[in-house]
Amino acid sequence: MAKQETELNVMEPLEIEPGAGEGSAEGDAPAAVEPAASSEKASATAELDQLKAEREQLIDRLARLQAEFDNARKRAERERTEFRDYATGNVVEQFLPVVDNFELALKSAGSAEQLRSGVALIVKQMEEILRQMQVVPVPAVGEVFDPRVHEALGSVEREDMPDQTVAEEIRRGYKLRERLLRPALVRVVNNPKQTSD
Repeated sequence: MAKQETELNVMEPLEIEPGAGEGSAEGDAPAAVEPAASSEKASATAELDQLKAEREQLIDRLARLQAEFDNARKRAERERTEFRDYATGNVVEQFLPVVDNFELALKSAGSAEQLRSGVALIVKQMEEILRQMQVVPVPAVGEVFDPRVHEALGSVEREDMPDQTVAEEIRRGYKLRERLLRPALVRVVNNPKQTSD
């Protein structure tokens, strides 16, 4: 039996042709590997080309968006400038008659009293224009001192007015609706009778 197994072992290699078996095994392996490698290489190249195309599209899209943003920013700045010029033009247009009246007052050869009454009319004209633009003076004399709308330049000792009220307005303050344009410059009452009590 041992002899038969040896013969079988010997016979089996003899049945396989050495050249045919090795050649076919070597020939089949590269042929099988080559199509797989070339197919992977082709898919990798295709994927790389696709990624490059997507990248180019994204760069182009980014450039377009950046250009649109720059254009929108420039357009907004231009519109803001145009609106500011338009608003300024409307305000200046309302004050041109006031300037004309000042020039007429300077050219007049009237008395000092006539000049004074003319300037008083011009001030009324200016106050009317400010009122139309919703600019109102800050109440001052007789009001309680309010640091949000008044700026104190000093104090005045008086016994006829309550302490910490505005005694004198040096420069008028103005508000545009509820927004303070400038505070009123005032002198505040210091009443020694009330502060000692």
